[in-house]
Amino acid sequence: MLVGYARVSTTHQSLDVQREQLDAHGVEKIFQEQLSGKSSSNRPQLKAALDFCREGDTFLVTRLDRFARSAQDLHNIVAALTAKGVGFRCLQQGGLDTTTSHGKLMLGILAAVAEFELDIRQERQREGIEKAKARGVYRGGKQRFDPVSIQKLHDEGMKPRAIAKEMRCSPATVYRLLGEIAENQ
Repeated sequence: MLVGYARVSTTHQSLDVQREQLDAHGVEKIFQEQLSGKSSSNRPQLKAALDFCREGDTFLVTRLDRFARSAQDLHNIVAALTAKGVGFRCLQQGGLDTTTSHGKLMLGILAAVAEFELDIRQERQREGIEKAKARGVYRGGKQRFDPVSIQKLHDEGMKPRAIAKEMRCSPATVYRLLGEIAENQ
């Protein structure tokens, strides 16, 4: 069976192109998600896809950066697939196929390149942020959680961990926002 995995980094991006490519290659079951891929440990659909695969299956992705974000992450996932008797193919990177010796070599090379590209992109982003801060135009990321709502829940007697669960954020975020509110009063 051909099992596919598609991922985009945010809910504002579309999975359509990846799904179309996987469909065109005859993928029978596609797992998909819209969230950051910094590590494989926080991607439930990737875990479900890996668990779904059985011996003799082939796992397909359109690009390596949609699948793994570091060489170590990539090698760990592919090793887990190999241990289960599952092949791995990447459609856009030269038809990478780990069932061949050439494919295994290319996997290592492309994994290193993908990790290098990620590092370079992060360096450029940090440099841009530092320049913006120096010019006084950097305001940080968009506020994701409403401090007023968090304060209201806290005033109603809800504990910070319960607020975090309700707001779908980390307890650290709740504590930080409550601290900021207290400082400003």
